[in-house]
Amino acid sequence: MAMLARMQAGALEPFTELAVVVGLAAALGVIGSFLRQPLLMAFIGAGILAGPDALGLLSMDHEVRLLASVGICVLLFVVGLRLDLNIIRSMGPTAAVLGLGQVAATALIGLGLCMALRMPWVEAAYVAGALTFSSTIIVVKLLSDKREIDSLHGRMALGLLIVQDIVVVVVMIALSTAEHAGETSEGASLGLRLAITATRGTALLLGVALLARFILPPLTARLARTRELLLLFAVAWAVTLAAVAHGLGFSREVGAFLAGVSLASTPYRETLSGRLASLRDFLLLFFFIELGASLELRSLGTQIGVAIALALFTLLCKPLIVIAIMGRLGYRKRTSFLTGVSMAQISEFSLILTSLGVSLGHMDRGALGLVTVVGLITFGLSAIMITSSHRLYERVAPALDMFEKSSHEDAETRGEDGGYEVVLFGLGRFGSRIVEAMQARGVRVLGADFDPQVLQEWSSRGLAVRYADATDPEFGSALPLRDARWVVCAAPELHANLTVLRTLREHGFGGRIAATSHGPMHVERLRRAGADLVLQPFADAAEQAAGLLMA
Repeated sequence: MAMLARMQAGALEPFTELAVVVGLAAALGVIGSFLRQPLLMAFIGAGILAGPDALGLLSMDHEVRLLASVGICVLLFVVGLRLDLNIIRSMGPTAAVLGLGQVAATALIGLGLCMALRMPWVEAAYVAGALTFSSTIIVVKLLSDKREIDSLHGRMALGLLIVQDIVVVVVMIALSTAEHAGETSEGASLGLRLAITATRGTALLLGVALLARFILPPLTARLARTRELLLLFAVAWAVTLAAVAHGLGFSREVGAFLAGVSLASTPYRETLSGRLASLRDFLLLFFFIELGASLELRSLGTQIGVAIALALFTLLCKPLIVIAIMGRLGYRKRTSFLTGVSMAQISEFSLILTSLGVSLGHMDRGALGLVTVVGLITFGLSAIMITSSHRLYERVAPALDMFEKSSHEDAETRGEDGGYEVVLFGLGRFGSRIVEAMQARGVRVLGADFDPQVLQEWSSRGLAVRYADATDPEFGSALPLRDARWVVCAAPELHANLTVLRTLREHGFGGRIAATSHGPMHVERLRRAGADLVLQPFADAAEQAAGLLMA
């Protein structure tokens, strides 16, 4: 009690105060992990408890704000590292259409809702923008825990999140640049201010482009001989370019983002991104602590009704927007639903964007408190929704028929209704090799996959294809299995193989079934489930390679 009294009086030294606040965040994080809640909630909760309206433990406003600023710069640097043009091109137009369509539709509908709730239009625009984005940290963590990050809905969710991150960074850069341009060119005409800003921006972009083209690749190759030195250089490069951008009249976030982009095409982007993740998360801790400490708890009570309305929009309407767009793009309702449910929360970028609006003087801190409460509600409930997404789908599947556009997939899956000797699930690398080998032997094969782009590609190559998800028990009634001698599941997931085995037996399939196991631990389980043959790509390839070597 004496220690608490001294902290409330500001008697503790800054290091001890920092240790207590970080320890409080760690303790709340442990409690949150047992409750399966995102760490962001624990960090904001630690700030609320340490803030002046609760325990009053936090007095080092300047130090915490500095660490929070560095954390945001590191976050944007990591986002820039992910912005490899080759990866963006490989995502195809579908992710871009889905991402931009979702952002535009959510922002417009959210703006209408905020205006209906009688917010000033500037505040309504910021809040609607905050509702648009979803949390990469939460989605990736939960989908990875469920081992669905490589599924179709997992890949669509990742593509959507990448587009969202690009949009929010561009919006933040535009807001900061416009504000700083007005400050640094005060008294000048609008045309002159725009010309000054454009000249400085062009010089900054040109300088970064030249460094990224001629200097950074050989420099990072040399520094990569010592990993610690490469990591130190990356952090130094991020904060240095952030300081340079700020000196030119732009925001620090602009410089940090450009620093990441300049290293995105180097071979070390994945190493840097992975090693900086822990530093990013630790520094962002102080942003969320500062955010929680700055909340005025007494004023939040008057906003709880508005916060619940906005949270319901995020939890229900935002997934429906994603489902509707994906349905128009030709995806089945199950894939659309699982992708949409993943988006049912706001993002850490939502809080940063709203905080930026407050710092620029566009609105008061009440809007930031409102968005934070929406975040706390949606972080917790969306985690439950994502974890139980398959059970939720089973309950709402009949109501989703209106979002499923069958004509697109029907056009991609034309073919005869029978006469196939082999039906093969999963047209990935392993499945594609099997199809090619069987076609070379004159075997009639029907390919089944859940990715419309893959189906369209194989259909153009002359293969008869059908849309079918191996993890969906309803596929049995959608495939012509009457004449098939073999059904092959080439999907790597154990769950998909077990679902295929169970569904085929329940439909009375009389042929033989081949399952796939990427490790020896599941072979016996698949055989007990009814597999006549268990394919092991790695083991089979190793035996074949050994035979070739001995021959």
